[in-house]
Amino acid sequence: MSDIRPFRGIRPRPDLAAAIAAPPYDVVDFDEAKAYVADKPNSFLRIEKSEIQLEKGLETLDPRIFQKGRDTLQAWLKEGKLIQDEQPCFYLYRQKMGKHVQTGVVAGASVDEYQRDLIKKHEHTRKDKEDERTQHVDTLSANTGPVFLTYRAMPALDAFVKKVCKRKKTVDLVSEDGIGHTLWVISKPAEVEELRQLFAAIPHLYVADGHHRSAAASRVQQVRKARNPKHTGQEAYNFFLTVIFPHDQMKIMEYNRVVNDLRGLSPEAFLKKVEEKFSVVDADQASPDRPRCFGMYLGGRWRRLTARPGTFPEKDPVDSLDVAILQNNLLGPVLGIADPRTDKRIQFVGGIRGTAELERRVQKTGGAGVAFAMHPTSIEQLMAIADASKVMPPKSTWFEPKLRSGMVVRSLED
Repeated sequence: MSDIRPFRGIRPRPDLAAAIAAPPYDVVDFDEAKAYVADKPNSFLRIEKSEIQLEKGLETLDPRIFQKGRDTLQAWLKEGKLIQDEQPCFYLYRQKMGKHVQTGVVAGASVDEYQRDLIKKHEHTRKDKEDERTQHVDTLSANTGPVFLTYRAMPALDAFVKKVCKRKKTVDLVSEDGIGHTLWVISKPAEVEELRQLFAAIPHLYVADGHHRSAAASRVQQVRKARNPKHTGQEAYNFFLTVIFPHDQMKIMEYNRVVNDLRGLSPEAFLKKVEEKFSVVDADQASPDRPRCFGMYLGGRWRRLTARPGTFPEKDPVDSLDVAILQNNLLGPVLGIADPRTDKRIQFVGGIRGTAELERRVQKTGGAGVAFAMHPTSIEQLMAIADASKVMPPKSTWFEPKLRSGMVVRSLED
């Protein structure tokens, strides 16, 4: 079962929703976030990435950063910029990007189920990032950024969501990137319970995006449990903020690669090595149109690479991924990228930026580098890997559209 809980959401005052809702903290660095909020005094990044309100260069875990976030959150509540619902609610959050539409349920998901792997993961996390989010959540005593979950679509749940979406919208805005964000509140006790029961029939949820936020939620629970001699398991810290989408509405884009050099090889020698594991032909388009094919930009030209039979284990859910095929047959052995997590020579470019960005980055190397346009990983591949308790290679998925921070915040003090 999937145990989800309603909560008394903290939301922007309706007339400030467009000004407050902001990009997630982890898609912008300090300088980008600082520039973004320069003319946006009400941007939620001031809470979610509160270091931008202080001098640059502070240590990541400096307590002043998190205290600044807490102070800002409390001030905005006191000033009425943010308001809190009077009773526990669920929420529906719809996003529209071009013709793509996805609608998720905003809810508290169970930390216990996360720890028991009923909420399944597909990525490793980094301790330093966990540390930062753990201190952020514990100090602010709130989940300020949601975890992006998915589940295998269920007709009864689809019907419930469709019914609610016919009602008057609580928030309806378009962010600066042209993506629509719409919110509905589900407050009637009978409907709240109906939604809980519908999710109780779902055996597993899957972390799509937000592994560090979910890991931090687990750590916050352990910290607060240790501080609470009367712990019951029903406290707010036993659940964490999520938006849960059906799998058939998810949009995964390609996660492309750029390598800054050819590891001392001439273009001709490099191509010869590539041809050992891939067939190579000139291409009139950059992006591959099927799995196990890759676009390669080298010397001002696009080529199409196709993995040769026998160069990867077809039945292995991880090593048969396109990102693994490229890593194991080319990036590692030919270009020397042994650990893509730490190697400074490789850059990862979300598909939302397009293949022109790959060309630009190669040109920035003076033409010495090479770029690879990937075919997107499918949501079915992601779930199969999570079901097998395996881990995807780094930078395998790029989800769009991104959830806005500040649409709904969940307090840990209720």
